[in-house]
Amino acid sequence: MRVASGKVVQGKVQLQDASFPEGAAVTVLFPEEGETFEADPETEKMLLESIAQCETGQTVPFDSVMARLRKKA
Repeated sequence: MRVASGKVVQGKVQLQDASFPEGAAVTVLFPEEGETFEADPETEKMLLESIAQCETGQTVPFDSVMARLRKKA
């Protein structure tokens, strides 16, 4: 699974720094006007630390995470 950001230009979604194969199924999440996301301080700290790790390349492939989760189930 991949996450990409973009914006709508002339009615079409244009992704920033990402491309997907022709015919790929995608899901678009769109916040309603005035809708916000709020996190408690602990969750916000965890999210900011995770973003920092991603920005420095400290990531784990999705398939590896899913394999570990399946073993625990």
